Amino acid sequence: MALPARQQVTYWGLAAVVFLILLWYLGEVMLPFIVGGAIAYILDPLADRLEALGLPRVGATAIITLVGLLGLLLAVGIIIPSLIRQGTALAQAAPGLFEALRDWLTIRFPDIMEEEGLLRRGLTDLGEMARERGGVLARQLVAGVFGVVNALVFIVVVPVVAFYMLLDWDRMVARIDELLPREHVGTIRRLASEIDRTLASFVRGQLTVCLILGTFYSVGLMLVGLQFGLVVGAIAGLITFIPYVGALVGGGLAIGLALFQFWGEWTSIGLVAAIFAAGQFLEGNILTPKLVGESVGLHPVWLLFALSAFGTIYGFVGMLVAVPVAAALGVLARFLVSEYKASRLYTGANPDDGPPPPTVADPGPEEQTEARHDAAE
Repeated sequence: MALPARQQVTYWGLAAVVFLILLWYLGEVMLPFIVGGAIAYILDPLADRLEALGLPRVGATAIITLVGLLGLLLAVGIIIPSLIRQGTALAQAAPGLFEALRDWLTIRFPDIMEEEGLLRRGLTDLGEMARERGGVLARQLVAGVFGVVNALVFIVVVPVVAFYMLLDWDRMVARIDELLPREHVGTIRRLASEIDRTLASFVRGQLTVCLILGTFYSVGLMLVGLQFGLVVGAIAGLITFIPYVGALVGGGLAIGLALFQFWGEWTSIGLVAAIFAAGQFLEGNILTPKLVGESVGLHPVWLLFALSAFGTIYGFVGMLVAVPVAAALGVLARFLVSEYKASRLYTGANPDDGPPPPTVADPGPEEQTEARHDAAE
């Protein structure tokens, strides 16, 4: 005899509560395992393709791990230190930039930059805040990323976890499938497949788009000669997953810096603007349609809400968990809506009675007149 629906909801609700409690108390301990599992999930299709070419799973996993370690060493040795240096320098230069902007506006537009004007006071306050908190913010950002757990343990554990999870990924999926409740196995498999498609489209596709555009913006801005071009390009690429926000924030920051650095050199300023225009064209017409698809079922507003909520409650670990949780909740919400529309609560009819008869519209004045003539005849 199947369990009543109320008991099933109770059990699954208790499982969700236990998961949230464990995430609350063991978040820092779980971080390397969550990151390693995410890396294994992202790289599993690549391992499957290498297997299709004839490599054993162990060989495919070993090749992917070696390439990943080489990329990590390159990032740690060259890219990350440069990002930290430029980010710290940008934070330290921000007060001077605000003061220069205030002086330039005072000269060019004296009417709107009165001594007690709102705009002048706002720029002064921004400059003071940047001077007081800019360097502290940069140091806290670096410490927040690498100080969640011991950096050495993190660097050692994550590759090991990713290697073993990637090696055993197919077996783990098969074992989990064996544990699914047999009564609902078809529905759970269908929902899991939809969640996987959503995550695959968004996480794998959007991560690739962010990486390509971040590299494009950074290299292009550095070739033009823009100061802090590497960190500006990285910022623009990092927030590309929010439509138009990456280009607007990165483009505004880059063009603002270009105006201070290249004032009077309009060709250089135009090149900076052209880089972001080309990036937008590349993203909208080539990268996103090819790598992400037209629709992944994960709205940017819903994603931002999940990131904010889980990040506030669980910190950095919560932000990592927010994307798969948001995808799962979105798929479940669509499933519940479809079930509601097929239920008697929505249709008002018993499904055993068959489809409802077609609705006949009330006759209009002309039809009523014709009916009276027919009756008279």
